[in-house]
Amino acid sequence: MLLKYGPTVGLVAVAFALGLFAGRGADVRAQGRTRVFELRTYTAPEGQLGALESRFRDHTLRIFEKHGMTNVGYWIPADSPRSENTLIYILAHESRDAAKVSWAAFGQDPEWRTVAEESQKDGRIVSSVESVFMNATDFSAIK
Repeated sequence: MLLKYGPTVGLVAVAFALGLFAGRGADVRAQGRTRVFELRTYTAPEGQLGALESRFRDHTLRIFEKHGMTNVGYWIPADSPRSENTLIYILAHESRDAAKVSWAAFGQDPEWRTVAEESQKDGRIVSSVESVFMNATDFSAIK
């Protein structure tokens, strides 16, 4: 049934159902009713997924936290062709307004600008980005 809605929705539903991201329930639970989640899907040009993963692993997660974004989880689709070029992740923000402020600060961060430039010295590593803001339901295990 999950496949009816596509691999991204199925992946997210399974991750939530499997126990709050491997025991991290305490630090990803609600801090208030306004908390929102952001599902982001990045598509990398052919052969660049590894470089994109390295940038996130080595720099981006830490810089997100610096600007008030909470890293919830990161995934690569299990099946081709998306397993070859797609990174999916979820961030938590205190509110939509907080997300806007965090993203603006992140975009202006000198360290991020340097990391972005250096990581693309051999070509772009992101060809498209999709962002979806989500509100937790009252029956969601994560809020």
